[in-house]
Amino acid sequence: MPYDESAVYLVRETLLAALKIAAPVLLAGVLIGLLVSLAQSVTSIQDQTLSFVPKIVAMILVAAFLLPWIALRLAEFAAELFTLL
Repeated sequence: MPYDESAVYLVRETLLAALKIAAPVLLAGVLIGLLVSLAQSVTSIQDQTLSFVPKIVAMILVAAFLLPWIALRLAEFAAELFTLL
């Protein structure tokens, strides 16, 4: 089945850009979740909101802190797309 090389390239670059942008925020959520889970296992406190709230707060803070970097990456990606078209 023949396929267009440029379409495959665009999909690949789009997925890589999405991964690069989402990775720091997701990594912050995973690390905070790990720390909270460790603290819960040590203290025997098993409250679901204790795990949920710090992860959300940390992910929002990381996203807000990295917003200029995210905007720059998206602008570079958009410029690359416009040069390819």
